[in-house]
Amino acid sequence: MSGDHMITGQDWASYQPASPSTSGLSFAIIKATEGTSYTNPRMNGQAATARAAGLVVGFYHFLLPGNVQAQAEYFVKQAVSVEYDLLVCDWESSTHGSPTCAEKDQFLKAVQKLRGSNHRVLLYCNRDFWTNRDTTSFAADGLWIAEYNGSPGKPSIKAPWVIHQYTSTPVDTNVGNWASRAELRAWARKGAADDDGQEHEAAKPAPAPKPATYRVRAGDTLSGIASKYGTTVSKLAALNGIKDVDRIGVGQVLKLTGSPAAKPSTYKVRSGDTLSGIAAAHGTTVAKLAALNGIKNPDVIRVGQTLKIVK
Repeated sequence: MSGDHMITGQDWASYQPASPSTSGLSFAIIKATEGTSYTNPRMNGQAATARAAGLVVGFYHFLLPGNVQAQAEYFVKQAVSVEYDLLVCDWESSTHGSPTCAEKDQFLKAVQKLRGSNHRVLLYCNRDFWTNRDTTSFAADGLWIAEYNGSPGKPSIKAPWVIHQYTSTPVDTNVGNWASRAELRAWARKGAADDDGQEHEAAKPAPAPKPATYRVRAGDTLSGIASKYGTTVSKLAALNGIKDVDRIGVGQVLKLTGSPAAKPSTYKVRSGDTLSGIAAAHGTTVAKLAALNGIKNPDVIRVGQTLKIVK
């Protein structure tokens, strides 16, 4: 397939901004984790940016030697993936050493066992690793090969591949061996060609039940939580009575489903309160509160006074 019939994508890590440019892209593959303790602090924002632009989204794990099963479990838990996102093993050298071919295979098979029913699992490595360190040719559902040879879509390997990372300037950029974003999306959804040669989508497994609540962790954003659980910032804000969507607290328990938080019908004045502050907090006005409670001077309210909020 020539480069004219391929699509372009990028891979992002914490070096990229939380909202990278998506111009001209069909897919984005985002660093999620490394080892068993590192999570990309910009993953939530980057994933939300890619989804908002309609890109096919994937996540990768930077594999370290040892603790392979624990790394696979950490990866699938931390990645903010949704059904049919791509999941990738990044197999290369680091200051911690190089995972063996056996460890690479073990990680890919562990992720397939954990998430393979509704995710394509891929291997990323450079040409040297593929030709000199790989002994099994196992790349799960597809090989993503890195070779900066100046020829997008023409890596110098004989094995079948699905993505070619051809440059890191100014950001890691790839071509995907699909004619269109729609074709990649169909492949990611694990469609299979029947005897009639037509592409048919595989039977969709029953989605995991959506949890009713979520406890906010360090680094979370409301947009990231909304993206992970297939909802919107505005719905979460309404459900939980959140007035400033940029402010959520670690440990705060958010409702993901149910009815919007009911507005209280009364409010007991506390020390330091002002009528304008109470009005703002309850989505009303000073004039309405004053009229509703027979207040002649809105600058004078007393501690312990019970104010009616709605009629």
